[in-house]
Amino acid sequence: MRAYETMLVLKADLEEETRDALIAKYEGIVAKEGGTVQQSTKYGKRKLAYEINKNREGFYVLLNFEANNTTPAELERLMKIDDNVLRYLTVVKEQ
Repeated sequence: MRAYETMLVLKADLEEETRDALIAKYEGIVAKEGGTVQQSTKYGKRKLAYEINKNREGFYVLLNFEANNTTPAELERLMKIDDNVLRYLTVVKEQ
């Protein structure tokens, strides 16, 4: 298993329950694929450097997890089709 880090930028106008449900959904996907979420950090609303899909603010979330090499691709596939996710980036953490 490898260590990964995913930064999500969600729509800032989402209700807290919806936002928490989205985060739990992605944590659940990691668990379903056989991985473990080490840490989930909410950085809150921040102004975006440029407008994305008519949004000037985003809600930043950082997920640290360990998983096999197919899990990040599945996560990114699901984030790509979710309209509430403005941007995402997954990187392999150095040990």
